[in-house]
Amino acid sequence: MNIFRLVGDMTHLASVLVLLLKIHTIKSCAGISLKTQELYALVFATRYLDIFTHYVSFYNTVMKLIFLGSSFSIVWYIRRHKLVRRSYDKDHDTFRHLFLVLPCLILALLIHEKFTFREVTWTFSLYLEAVAILPQLVLLQRTRNIDNLTGQYVFLLGAYRALYILNWVYRYFTEPHYVHWITWISGTVQTLLYADFFYYYFQSWKNNVRLELPA
Repeated sequence: MNIFRLVGDMTHLASVLVLLLKIHTIKSCAGISLKTQELYALVFATRYLDIFTHYVSFYNTVMKLIFLGSSFSIVWYIRRHKLVRRSYDKDHDTFRHLFLVLPCLILALLIHEKFTFREVTWTFSLYLEAVAILPQLVLLQRTRNIDNLTGQYVFLLGAYRALYILNWVYRYFTEPHYVHWITWISGTVQTLLYADFFYYYFQSWKNNVRLELPA
């Protein structure tokens, strides 16, 4: 554990709390992509298969439970809650997210560190997380109407990944033989996908105007 990973984890947790705050208090999921939330639920489900078989630490277990529980609860709210689901913009959230799953699975079967079920599912979760934000970004570009909580949610997600890159850099220079190319490359790809959003987010903050992405 180092400061970059800790702050990254807290930023990731903050993004989930912001989204849950919006859903619980406003009873709205406007601007939120169900497709992205379903992909994240699949990411955490495949990544944390060892939650009951491999104990790392109390902190690690609690974080796993939080991300598993929150991701599936968000999907449930958008799909089933009688008030929240009314605000879901299904007409614009049309990204065919299932087409992201199969290529990631094939890539995980072909490129992995060890050909075991656990390692392949872990690698699959890394590849899928790298592109899971795409339906959300496409939805924001289509609607061009981004409220503060949605903007903060996406920004915090991107910031979490950027902080994890700093974590990897720190560990590379402080831990012997710390090399994880699959994690590094997929994480870098994921961060780059946020680059355009970051630019417009900071422009809106700098000029004190509503966040809006170009179509």
